[in-house]
Amino acid sequence: QVLLVESGGGSVQAGGSLRLSCAVSGGTYPYMCLGWFRQAPGKEREGVAALSTRNGVTHYADSVTDRFTISQDNAKNTLFLQINGLKPEDTAMYYCAAAIYDTCTYWSRAGEFGYWGQGTQVTVSS
Repeated sequence: QVLLVESGGGSVQAGGSLRLSCAVSGGTYPYMCLGWFRQAPGKEREGVAALSTRNGVTHYADSVTDRFTISQDNAKNTLFLQINGLKPEDTAMYYCAAAIYDTCTYWSRAGEFGYWGQGTQVTVSS
């Protein structure tokens, strides 16, 4: 069982920055694919970034690649999402997710992730 707890969301003005955190605990898996997803009201859940704990390879959605950075701390128990240049269209609930895979081949597919956090809200005003 993997437990994920997000934090760091908030209300910011366009152009601002936020750093989301996801505390990862539980389980004894040697490798995981850890991802960040977001879901705006009335829209499907969208994968924005993912990281393989096996080799550190990262993946990004085309819409965020120049503004979002996914990373993990050295102890590998916290996942981060640095978001710069926030836009109103970034407004959504952001979720941390874990999949027990050693790569993130299907990282953008929410159905591939078996563990989810409760989410943290990001609201961007223009």
